[in-house]
Amino acid sequence: MENGAARTAQAVIVAIDGPSGTGKSSTSKAVAAKLGLSYLDTGAQYRAITWWMVSNDIDITDPSAIAAVAGKPEIVSGTDPAEPTITVDGTDVAGPIRTQEVTSKVSAVSAVPEVRARITELQRALAASAPAGIVVEGRDIGTTVLPDADLKIFLTASPEARAARRSGELKGADINATREALVKRDEADSSRKTSPLAKADDAVEVDTSDLTLEQVIECVVTLVEEKRAAA
Repeated sequence: MENGAARTAQAVIVAIDGPSGTGKSSTSKAVAAKLGLSYLDTGAQYRAITWWMVSNDIDITDPSAIAAVAGKPEIVSGTDPAEPTITVDGTDVAGPIRTQEVTSKVSAVSAVPEVRARITELQRALAASAPAGIVVEGRDIGTTVLPDADLKIFLTASPEARAARRSGELKGADINATREALVKRDEADSSRKTSPLAKADDAVEVDTSDLTLEQVIECVVTLVEEKRAAA
């Protein structure tokens, strides 16, 4: 991969994909912090644009209405793994984007090609400008956003393990309802026409079902260090 002037020779771009509840965010943040890399949660960007659509009463069931305004909100992501931030038009939305209302609508908004094109452009610009490299997590990073990433990892886990983790995060959540919601979200993300959730051919698959978070982090850190040593 060509290194831009702003990037060091050791700069490494790591793409981490996988469905919800596999430990993507916790793993990606920890790996970036340990290795001194930037960090980007692409799901937060899709949540941010969804939050903006909801706040501006855009009809989420009408893809053409979504497409027409996809370029309007200004979304800025802070890439410090210790304190990742996200703002929309200058407003901190880190909390509001995690509400159930946004969660239930993000798949529909994310499926609109104009939204994906806009967010993908932001993601590529952030990856290209990360001085030491970056860990980018999402659902189509290795396949669509950064197909030339130095290392691609696809995290998986059984629906049961994922639901248990997600229920732990969503205090008091019903584990069966959570499992159902995750499976439904997978289906929507995997079957959409534009940039579906998929494992890149050259990605390393890591099943996190029976691993602790520390074990997953250790595994990914080792993979990145091996890739750096071979560069």
